[in-house]
Amino acid sequence: MWKSYADLLVNYSLYLKKGEHLYIRSTTLAEPLISEVYKAAIEIGAHVSVQIDFFEQHENFMQNASDEQLTEVPLFHKQAIETCDAYLYIKAPFPESSISISSDKRRIRQEALKEINQVYYERTASGSMKRSLCQFPTEVDAKRAGLTLEQFSNFVFKACGLKENNPVSYWKELSKKQQKYVDFLNSKKTIRYKNKNSDISFSVLGRTWINSDGKTNMPSGEVFSSPVEDTVQGKIYFDYPTVYMGKEVEGITLQVKNGEVVSWNAKKGQEHMDQLLRTPGARFFGEVAIGTNYNIQRATKNILFDEKIGGTIHMALGQSYGQTGGKNQSSIHWDMICDMKNDAEILADEQVFYRNGQWLI
Repeated sequence: MWKSYADLLVNYSLYLKKGEHLYIRSTTLAEPLISEVYKAAIEIGAHVSVQIDFFEQHENFMQNASDEQLTEVPLFHKQAIETCDAYLYIKAPFPESSISISSDKRRIRQEALKEINQVYYERTASGSMKRSLCQFPTEVDAKRAGLTLEQFSNFVFKACGLKENNPVSYWKELSKKQQKYVDFLNSKKTIRYKNKNSDISFSVLGRTWINSDGKTNMPSGEVFSSPVEDTVQGKIYFDYPTVYMGKEVEGITLQVKNGEVVSWNAKKGQEHMDQLLRTPGARFFGEVAIGTNYNIQRATKNILFDEKIGGTIHMALGQSYGQTGGKNQSSIHWDMICDMKNDAEILADEQVFYRNGQWLI
């Protein structure tokens, strides 16, 4: 299965070409997939650089680094992000470390990486750097999802279309279907998400809806845009749990006025949420989206999959995606997911085009 996965990533997601420079980043746990991706890329004639993190590397750095070290951007990572043609990040997390990191150090490091993260957003928005984010199944994510490693591996393979007879054809067909949705949404000015716990609206005038069809995330299956920042109005309840910066937050309710989150609460993780919303730009939205991957029908507390669940919407606080025309800037981008399968609808210019998890167009 790793060879099929690698072929999909190299030939479809990144559509790598001879002479291009590919930067792969992951952990030692993902070696089987890294090896297959490396071979597939070399066979094409690409140049490949690999950065592999080891257990507790980040935690040891964060605990022991001086302020001077915390504010230094790693040279290899900086050069790769500034110059590579394609970037593949393979999520393969280690078990949680026992090393504690102070919130002050986290904030210093986050601020230090802000500039290179902005380069990343600008290059992906302009198309000068192709990128794909994918998952290597590990015990950590399997446990978080409440599954065995074998069950979670099968879940990942199904979500990525790797169980289909021809994975590339599967993603091309989904892309075609999603393009119809995008064309419709790009002709509209206002969007409203509405269910029994939420009623929130926003303008998308002058913004662009994007067809996320497996070329930036694998799996994908969503259409997304950025709201006009000061137009978001109303209340929304996010019923799916999220894990952000290693901590779980659940049962989030936001009250929004003139684009800004003016009050918030969470049934779990309130303190963590309070800290995150102190981040500059974090109380405005950078993304609005609709999940379209109906191969994903359960939450795993892994945003790569959960935000794509067919029959959900999500909104992200913080950094906008430049390709959508969004202008909000922040060092965070925090996706929150809302179920739209029951007693729910989405309206565009007051026209219902989506009801109870299904598109009507």
